[in-house]
Amino acid sequence: MLTLILGGARSGKSRHAETLVAAHPAPWLYVATAAAGDAEMAARIAAHQARRGEGWRTREVPLDLPAALAEPHPALVDCLTLWLANLMAAERDIPAATAALETALRARTAPTVLVSNEVGLGIVPDNALARAFRDEAGRLHQALAVRAERVLFMVAGLAMVVKG
Repeated sequence: MLTLILGGARSGKSRHAETLVAAHPAPWLYVATAAAGDAEMAARIAAHQARRGEGWRTREVPLDLPAALAEPHPALVDCLTLWLANLMAAERDIPAATAALETALRARTAPTVLVSNEVGLGIVPDNALARAFRDEAGRLHQALAVRAERVLFMVAGLAMVVKG
């Protein structure tokens, strides 16, 4: 089963996703797309790792997300918008990367939960890069929402069922 969880910053996406994945037999795979570029981000990553208990294995994958999903365990990908930002910074082909991700997801037999930030609810950004990011995130979310059996939107720690 593929679940897509969308929501704003600090909406409870990751914590809820961990609960969904942990409902399946361990081991569980935590695919982290963040890179610790500074001390504050390193602290955020450490806090995420500290709250997960035994049974979780972490793979840090800032770019090659499809390869990480080849492992046959229940998986949590956190998060797609950081992955997208990494791809854009590396000047990767976004449609090709999205297609590779969709292929990897089709091949999976274990439950998979994807976490991503909903960035399309605010004002139109004032610069081209931010607008391009918002547009690419929207396209990525739409493509994955079609494929997902379940789509949740998190608000204040509460999951609202959008699909499934």
